[in-house]
Amino acid sequence: MKKILLGVALSVAVLQGCKKDNTDDEEVVQLSVDEQKEYDDAAALDFLNKHYLDSKGVITTFDDTTDTDNNEKKLADYNYVKLPSGVIYIMRPDAQPNPGKDVVSNDVISFFNITKTYRATKTNDKISYSDETTFVNNVANTGVPSIDPAYYYVKSSVIKAYNTANSTTVERNFYEIEGLQEALKYFKSFDNRDIAEDYNMQGVIIVPSRAAFARDNSIYGTAYQNRSFVFNFQLYNTRTRLPKED
Repeated sequence: MKKILLGVALSVAVLQGCKKDNTDDEEVVQLSVDEQKEYDDAAALDFLNKHYLDSKGVITTFDDTTDTDNNEKKLADYNYVKLPSGVIYIMRPDAQPNPGKDVVSNDVISFFNITKTYRATKTNDKISYSDETTFVNNVANTGVPSIDPAYYYVKSSVIKAYNTANSTTVERNFYEIEGLQEALKYFKSFDNRDIAEDYNMQGVIIVPSRAAFARDNSIYGTAYQNRSFVFNFQLYNTRTRLPKED
């Protein structure tokens, strides 16, 4: 009798283990490239409707439990631009430098930003951003801009050193977020010598996963695969990169 009961218990355990494995397989769903594009674009639009810019230009979520933000202008109501790549940018009115400096892809920039990343998911037939992570937050951390960040422009010497050390042939997209480069050229940089002065965010850039790290490996490993980036920023002291700095 004990042997029979033991056999039944083992059978149940095996069946439960199989069921769990199948459930795990079902939870890990890889979207097709077209589906990922659809999800990213729909989630970005949802984000635009759920957020506004506060008095400092910082992206803020509407609070359904209070009416104090009822008169705030949602991001979707700004004159936002969507580029062919799917990248969206918003220039905040009355927060741009005049005249300001033009920005090119290999400039040295001082980038004061709060940047978060999201995964586009569907819940109850509604597509939205989920699984928020912080990529950079200069406001909460150092209080000063990120100087010459590699996610905007990586030095050629850095790529060469990495490939030599790891016997690889990685290129710029291993480090850089192409969608950020694409949209940032529409903005201008403030010419401020005191980069730690009181900030006033000048814009928003939303980069869908296909214009970020997509499904590729990167310097961050696989952490940002299929993730969209939302940049909330102000640019300072952009300047031409010298050959010795590359």
